[in-house]
Amino acid sequence: MPRVTKSKIAKKRHKKLLSLTKGHYGARSRLYKTAKQSNIKSLQYSFRDRKNRKRSFRNLWISRINSASRNLGTTYSVLINSLTKSDIRINRKVLSDIAINDENTFKEIVKKALG
Repeated sequence: MPRVTKSKIAKKRHKKLLSLTKGHYGARSRLYKTAKQSNIKSLQYSFRDRKNRKRSFRNLWISRINSASRNLGTTYSVLINSLTKSDIRINRKVLSDIAINDENTFKEIVKKALG
């Protein structure tokens, strides 16, 4: 009975994994065993950083709103508090975009909020 090798299947699996680690540094993209470990770690990083990206964008929006509101003589916390009290529902992403791109509209929003 002839011996059956798994070379075709193994080569396909190795090639698939090595294509996933393309762009990794050194042996991490060339050697199967190291590439496998590198791929597992990269998937862990990408899972974690999908959460962190949301956090860092929120920080960016808050600092932009704070900067723009300080130019108008108020602070971020006072502005957000007065927005909620005056029942103006606008999220931080949009408010940040308005603060950067349309200063007049942002000024009007602040004026309405502070009343």
